[in-house]
Amino acid sequence: MDKQAIEKAAAALSLWTPPPMDGGIPHGDMPGDKVEIGPGHVAKANTIFPLLLPLAAKAAAQTGRAVIAVCGGSGVGKSETASLLSHYFRCAGVGAYTLSGDNYPRRIPIYNDAERVRIFRTGGLHGMLAAGVYSSEAAGELRRLWAAETDADPQEAASRQWLGVYQAAGRRALSEYLGTPAEQNYDELSGIIARFKSGCGSLWLKRMGRTEDERWYDEVDLSETNVLVIEWTHGNSDHLKGVDVPVLLNSTPEETRAHRRSRARDGKTDSAFTTMVLEIEQQELDACARKAKIIISKSGEVLSFDQYRALMDKEG
Repeated sequence: MDKQAIEKAAAALSLWTPPPMDGGIPHGDMPGDKVEIGPGHVAKANTIFPLLLPLAAKAAAQTGRAVIAVCGGSGVGKSETASLLSHYFRCAGVGAYTLSGDNYPRRIPIYNDAERVRIFRTGGLHGMLAAGVYSSEAAGELRRLWAAETDADPQEAASRQWLGVYQAAGRRALSEYLGTPAEQNYDELSGIIARFKSGCGSLWLKRMGRTEDERWYDEVDLSETNVLVIEWTHGNSDHLKGVDVPVLLNSTPEETRAHRRSRARDGKTDSAFTTMVLEIEQQELDACARKAKIIISKSGEVLSFDQYRALMDKEG
């Protein structure tokens, strides 16, 4: 590995031009993930890379290695943008690898989805009991709402005061789970980052599909890799250690739902529960946005944190 590779590339930044899209761009390592690079992703990557390269060079000054996190809502184009940035680094003579943080939850998707519902419903029931609004009649109605999977729908609470209590308490409980170490294995991924930055030539990296038997590790040769690009909703979390340059891609929950539908990620993208999950995830992204070194709007503009905050307040 050339420890000065990033520094050399940064020194030649004035000569950099976007490389051609030859169709051979390696994507992240999430099994079965659909990555469809379009003009919008290319435009964002072209804006980000000249800003990112000197930041990566500064971070890699001692070891020759840097870790970048591309974060944002699940429909904002993290996978595509991260793939392009890794491609740009390689074209500039800097070894890069794209790692998907979605390989590091504590449960496979079907079990995690069930755990999210369990936490929401349990929290809701406890909230009703604490508020003194639980009754046998409400319990019967609630079971029917569970069967229809509409217990998180605010419209259902319009005529049921007790359901509003249930939904508020369930949302609070869910907020204490989503994106926390109870849901995501930050320690494992932080350990990988630490070993990469210490100079390890190869690492065993996790792969996770959607069923119980689709979990394994691949040994990946990183001996010629200078930059690890992590694409993950939670890449800017306070729980993840060792990230040098967080890059935040702005999105709204509605944009996220639209993209999830296009990727066929699940069959309930329009449900009230999914909407709630996306809103909570957006709140978590907002809470950590202050740490981002680069923030890009949905239209591809570079934003300061104050501009980002004003934009999100307006859209919220």
